[in-house]
Amino acid sequence: MSEPITPADAVPVVDENQVIAGRRAKLEALRAQGNAYPNSFRRDALAADLHGQFGEAETTALEALGSRAAIAGRLMLKRVMGKASFGTLQDSSGRIQVFCQLNTLGEASYELFKSCDMGDILGVKGKVFKTKTGELSVWADSLELLVKGLRPLPEKHAGLTDIEVRYRQRYVDLIMNPDAKAVFEKRTKIVRFIRNFLDTLGYQEVETPMLQPIPGGATARPFTTHHNALDRQLYLRIAPELYLKRLVVGHFEKVYEINRNFRNEGLSTRHNPEFTMLEFYQAYADYRDLMDLTENMIRDCALAVNGSAQLTNQGREYDLEKPFHRWTMAEAVAKANPDLDASRFNDADYLRPHVKAKGGNPQPSYGAGKLLTELFEATVEATLMDPTFITAYPTEVSPLARRNDDNPDVTDRFEFFLGGREVANGFSELNDADDQAARFKAQVDAKDAGDDEAMFFDADYIRALEYGLPPTAGEGIGIDRLVMFLTDSASIRDVLLFPAMRPEAG
Repeated sequence: MSEPITPADAVPVVDENQVIAGRRAKLEALRAQGNAYPNSFRRDALAADLHGQFGEAETTALEALGSRAAIAGRLMLKRVMGKASFGTLQDSSGRIQVFCQLNTLGEASYELFKSCDMGDILGVKGKVFKTKTGELSVWADSLELLVKGLRPLPEKHAGLTDIEVRYRQRYVDLIMNPDAKAVFEKRTKIVRFIRNFLDTLGYQEVETPMLQPIPGGATARPFTTHHNALDRQLYLRIAPELYLKRLVVGHFEKVYEINRNFRNEGLSTRHNPEFTMLEFYQAYADYRDLMDLTENMIRDCALAVNGSAQLTNQGREYDLEKPFHRWTMAEAVAKANPDLDASRFNDADYLRPHVKAKGGNPQPSYGAGKLLTELFEATVEATLMDPTFITAYPTEVSPLARRNDDNPDVTDRFEFFLGGREVANGFSELNDADDQAARFKAQVDAKDAGDDEAMFFDADYIRALEYGLPPTAGEGIGIDRLVMFLTDSASIRDVLLFPAMRPEAG
């Protein structure tokens, strides 16, 4: 029996339209013979299953077993050699070789295989065996063309390398780039781990509205829509926070949601207008409890999905086994800006020119807390590579967080940074209804002054607080950014199956 040779690429496509026309002609011939899109073939094995079961078997032992398999997948390689040919099928689990022989298949099926193009989807039944070179294969005695691929796949060696095309045509990216598929398989494992982690701790998963009459739970610009039957404007949620805390009022004391949020903001390597967040809340806990939980969850998640808490991201080594850093915002700003007088961080007039000099954008309405936050974002945030919790956020920029008992100018809040990116935001929740109403009012004043990211006044949420929110801590974790870190991905678009894109040219 002839052995397969390394397949040579077809002649590079010069005119794709001509190639498509040729494939359509083949499809029309199939239509003339009957059903061109059959749905009666049933496979009983995946490529990975066969490799796992028989990959280590000796050739003679495998021959003695006489095992058969029905496989189906996309034709990725083909080598025709007279009366015997080889092909490679790819399914969701991987690839496996098929051997087609004129004497075994018969003339009609063998000619069908010879006429197949790369990208066609085939169903093959036959004996599982190994070639003389030891490659596990299926010796086809039945072959069926299930789907005719009308568009040619990218050239094999070059693959699909245009990054914009990869994002726009993710379906082709997943066919041609195994590494891309592996990222999304790992994403699923990460989300599954988080669910199991929280479920084990007694949290309950819930669902809250995505269409909201008042966008709340974050300072962000919302998307708006109109509900015809109610004749009212609604908003795509920017966060589920206020609904989840309503549930804590109703004695869902440990609750979480893995949710899709929408923010009408710019695109970047870190931002997409729709993104996935984990938000969770626990009654009778504070922000320090959630910092401990977050540290354990992220460390354990890395171990579960990568097999180690030591990993590499964008060429830098990380050790998540080490205790995570914990600094206040003022400490971090002072450390990064030794030229500033930390004793004057509560002085807006002192901070304003320094914010401008450091690349921030100070507005006349900004108080000292907002200006300090601007300094932090301009000079500190991108430097926080190792896992770090930043605490004591100014009250001015934390409208939903509980004031610190010792210093009311700051809140019991943290943000978690990893690889120079904010990954999580959590705090002891504000459960004083009067204080919350005053802060909502301040947000409304800011909105009236031109801040389109400021919050609305949510009267129903104030009413819920008036019934009594237990002492509670809550947190949001950006799933996309966590996946970026754990999969060593440089852009959020690499971890979103279908990222937002500008209109396609032409």
